[in-house]
Amino acid sequence: MVSRRQGSMMMSKHSFTRRRVLAGGAVLAATGLTWRPVRAEPKISPPNIIKPSTLVMSVNPTLPPLQFVDDKGQLQGMRVELGNMVAQSLGLTPEYVRIEFAAMIPGLAARRWDMINTGIFWTEERSKLMYMVPYEQAAISFLVSRGNPLGISKWEDLAGHAVSVELGGIEERRTREVDQMLKDKGLKGLDIRTFNNFAEAFQALRAGQVQAATAIDATAMYWQGRGDFTRAIAGLFPQIATFAFANKRLAEAVVGSLNELKKSGAYDKLFDQYGVLKIEGTEFSIRGPGPG
Repeated sequence: MVSRRQGSMMMSKHSFTRRRVLAGGAVLAATGLTWRPVRAEPKISPPNIIKPSTLVMSVNPTLPPLQFVDDKGQLQGMRVELGNMVAQSLGLTPEYVRIEFAAMIPGLAARRWDMINTGIFWTEERSKLMYMVPYEQAAISFLVSRGNPLGISKWEDLAGHAVSVELGGIEERRTREVDQMLKDKGLKGLDIRTFNNFAEAFQALRAGQVQAATAIDATAMYWQGRGDFTRAIAGLFPQIATFAFANKRLAEAVVGSLNELKKSGAYDKLFDQYGVLKIEGTEFSIRGPGPG
């Protein structure tokens, strides 16, 4: 027979546990994720990941709406949500390391993180250094000052102008390709100014230090929608964005997770929500040979 005191303690404990469950569900709802019980057994473990029960991802959160830090200091954006969904499907806790893009590939090789989650573009050279899994399509845009006072509408109009871009990414490479394209047409090339991250590159445009800044289409549309800049040129150099890994078994596990998300409709729903182009085909896979 349970005493009144014991019954009260049991009810109190039950109420506390219920409050914790409800609170946890509220936090996940706020992040846009669907709550599910954490898997008892993760699908992958060390040495294929660097930390037990955790998927450690590098991110450069300077590209809203894909990856950015909100007013409360929390990571947000489509790529962050997708990374969280992948981790959840593997029974792992997502953990992010905020780092400049230039340090990401060396950090992956040094096993400072398991996965690069910053929309790293696929190239043949990179596919020999890492296991790359395409999941997104993106193209290059050029942002200009609000209202486009210089009347820039095509890449030839950039001749002779200063352009800011993040150091080390495909955006810098494409900007240099435009520079060469201009010179090949007998026009004046670009004054290319590189910065540690996109936040600094966009600030240079805002401050009038440059006449244009390079970004991917979705980010350029975001800034134009906010009224900060005008997207003068869009859709250049369509490119495949990927997750990147040093460990093949982890890459294969993430491929399986992405295929599950595609089959469930969660992948399509997320990309449609952000207006981001999906990869072609019905299944995900590793593209390229990976490390020799």
